[in-house]
Amino acid sequence: MSACNIVRFRVKHGAEEAFVEAHRKASTDWPGFQRAMLVRTGDRVFCFVGLWADMEKMAAARPQMIAVLDSFRDTLEDLGGGLGVTDPASGAVVFDTAAQ
Repeated sequence: MSACNIVRFRVKHGAEEAFVEAHRKASTDWPGFQRAMLVRTGDRVFCFVGLWADMEKMAAARPQMIAVLDSFRDTLEDLGGGLGVTDPASGAVVFDTAAQ
């Protein structure tokens, strides 16, 4: 079953271009990785959505995903509420219009 990881970020003032460019340059040649989208959801707020073949392949790629995060961590603001600079979520896809 497919899986997704979703991460919310708030980018520092003036760092939006560097943040987006870091995502464009990032290597995502990971087993099971299928697709990525970066969505602007507000003023300096973005969500990354990654599509994976399954939860196991996504979990196996966590060290590489953290390395990508480390490459642009300096562009991020703390989200507050004890979250730090990311608000991640992941899970199995239970509905997908492309699969119909």
